[in-house]
Amino acid sequence: MWKPFAAAVALVLLATPAFAFQCPKDMKKVDAALDKTKVTGPNLAKAISLRAKGGKFHKSGKHKESVAALAGALKALGGI
Repeated sequence: MWKPFAAAVALVLLATPAFAFQCPKDMKKVDAALDKTKVTGPNLAKAISLRAKGGKFHKSGKHKESVAALAGALKALGGI
């Protein structure tokens, strides 16, 4: 009875650090995309804003939110 519960807890504990390691990679992807993008106007502003939010979330330990914000930034840049 305890094995499924223990497995679930272990999975959650192991998944959280994985998001932490993903953030810096995603930030580099967004930064590279911003350097070579031809997107302008509201989509560019949205991408820049989401990139900033992603960095702040990462620094505050909110890695899931960081990954989501950075994915939104890439999407705003055309899914680069």
